[in-house]
Amino acid sequence: MSSTPAHRVSTGERINEHEPAGHLQRELRSRGIRLTRQRRVVLQVMESAARHMDANEILDGAQKIDSDITRVTVYRTLDLLKRHGLIDELDLLHLRGHRHYYESHGPRDHIHVACMNCGKVREVESPLYEELKKQISRDCEIEISVSRTEIGGICADCRKAGVTTAPSH
Repeated sequence: MSSTPAHRVSTGERINEHEPAGHLQRELRSRGIRLTRQRRVVLQVMESAARHMDANEILDGAQKIDSDITRVTVYRTLDLLKRHGLIDELDLLHLRGHRHYYESHGPRDHIHVACMNCGKVREVESPLYEELKKQISRDCEIEISVSRTEIGGICADCRKAGVTTAPSH
């Protein structure tokens, strides 16, 4: 098992896009959950995603592999994964409308950093974030089980293009 660097910033949209193939399937199998053929296809699409995907994108990808996959199968699989704490549901600051996106958990929590102009999303892991969560846990006397943080601003590419403020949504 390799160690996780102390500080990581994604180069694309996902910091954990290179998670081992089949990790969601292994997790469900280890919990005694039956993996139907259709469920395996949905998991395959999610595990191979290089960016955050919404339910429609997951459905489209799954139907390219197996045209019998239905919207109901996708939503039931997403619900199962959420109930078992294996994925997070994100709104990504509603930059892309009111759609919700799904991602599997990486080794540590991370922060989503989004450009409010072009919609580019990056992810950051940091020991400072881990320390902040510990402080919040102590100060509020809560055992943190879910942590989602989103930060919005204007990226370097947009600033170079002369954009200084985000468009109103």
